Amino acid sequence: MTEISHAREISRDVFSATLGSVFCCYTGQPMDTIKVRMQTKPTLYTGIGKTLSLTVSNEGLVALWKGAIPTACGMAAENAVAFGFNEALKRAFPAPELPLTVGTNQTPDLLRPFVMGAVTAIPVSLVLLPSEVIKAKTQVAIGTVSSREIMNSMMKQNGMRSFFVGMEAQMARDCSFYAVFFGGYELFCYGFQKFTPSIPDELRYFLSGGFAGMLGWAVAMPFDVPKTNVQSRYDTKVLGSYLPEMAKIA
Repeated sequence: MTEISHAREISRDVFSATLGSVFCCYTGQPMDTIKVRMQTKPTLYTGIGKTLSLTVSNEGLVALWKGAIPTACGMAAENAVAFGFNEALKRAFPAPELPLTVGTNQTPDLLRPFVMGAVTAIPVSLVLLPSEVIKAKTQVAIGTVSSREIMNSMMKQNGMRSFFVGMEAQMARDCSFYAVFFGGYELFCYGFQKFTPSIPDELRYFLSGGFAGMLGWAVAMPFDVPKTNVQSRYDTKVLGSYLPEMAKIA
């Protein structure tokens, strides 16, 4: 009965994360397109306002959602793997004295979720990588260019390996993000419960997830800039392009 219950819980986690990722994609895609263009052409796109103005005036409002379809597919797979795998890890390797869920009288082991977050990022980055490459190339393309056209161009130039360029870049970005995200989530949950025990559980989880996400992106952003530059071009390799790109930017 316990194994069946765990399987149902994991299925629920995966389904919820997958559904939420689709909404997250179409909500955040405009800002992501602006981010990618600023990262790849900082001399042209010097700020959020200018990037937004240039993109909309030259390509129309819909250009802000360039690459949304591969992004949605990638995020659905990413979140399904991330939350499902992380929950499976926590159930397979529970803390010796108390679970990762924060208790009231004891300080939980806050190092474990950081480590588990970093481990979770390994399968996540492999699942996410192809859609990230397609998305980056689509977002930097000027004019009416579909993701399908980008994929066809990738296949003609470099074959299947073009979908996996910047693999070490993807892992560097995702490992840093998920370590801080999952670890930060448990840390914020513990802090809210310890110092503001009167707030409802739902609000505590909501705030903890939001703050953990912002902290995760703050840590991961230096890794994300060279990753975007590597994956948006056609002359980079599966392995070996990330560190030279990072050195060039630095």
